[in-house]
Amino acid sequence: MFTAAIAALVALLWVGCSRQNIIPDSVLAQIFHDAFLTNAYLDEHRSIRVDSLRIYEPVFEKYGYTTEDVMNTIGNFSRRKSARLGDVVERAIVLLEQEGEVFNREVAVLDTINNVARRTFTHTVLSDSLIRFRRWRDTTLTNFTLPVRPGRYTVAYDYQVGEDDANEYRLRYEMWLERGESTFKSNLVYNTLNRYSGSGVKREFRVDSTFSRLQLRLVTVREKPKQPSVTIRNLVVKYIPDTEAAVDSLYRRQLDIRIFSDSFISAACAARNGE
Repeated sequence: MFTAAIAALVALLWVGCSRQNIIPDSVLAQIFHDAFLTNAYLDEHRSIRVDSLRIYEPVFEKYGYTTEDVMNTIGNFSRRKSARLGDVVERAIVLLEQEGEVFNREVAVLDTINNVARRTFTHTVLSDSLIRFRRWRDTTLTNFTLPVRPGRYTVAYDYQVGEDDANEYRLRYEMWLERGESTFKSNLVYNTLNRYSGSGVKREFRVDSTFSRLQLRLVTVREKPKQPSVTIRNLVVKYIPDTEAAVDSLYRRQLDIRIFSDSFISAACAARNGE
């Protein structure tokens, strides 16, 4: 997961930077911890314009090291068979999580890497602000087949059954998952659409690798369909990845942490070589 991204960075560092001071793992974890907080602050204050290299120099100086020391320490991991840079990063994350437990609300703004990862890769797969369903032949308005991948899917919308709906109390919604080419309805959920104003639907599906599709029938009828009159508002289907997959994706995107970015490393090496 994290190893591949780090390996590429280590190779770059080893070619471009010569060895200096090697920072102990415990101190390096503290440096990463402070760098994570720096990134979190900058993400909350995007109007601040900073140099991708210089923003970390105060962090390094705090522990008595230079940018070159940090770069060479990262590069040194390739020579230490029993050491993994990922372990140091995990130690920094543990420090952040421990702080969150101690200070609770006071440091709630300092999200864990897990939370950041989930938020980063949560996205809307389907949305519609207004659907007016008046004819059964218009099922494309209310029937959806969505491909799925492991994680969670949430379905939410508001609806109102019109007074001119002729189906009495036979309308309902149905949602289910399917595997492969099978049409068998797994995890089927359904309920009657009532005629009270302000009604809403909220459902969640947990999906593993065996599932391939999520089927949504926002309006269906149990028997002998008659003239429908249903208005659906604020339909939103969201995908929320599993934590492990989200963190893995975030690592592959270099954690969105500038201390591991190619531009930071290249700038560090160029500065050291006087370019």
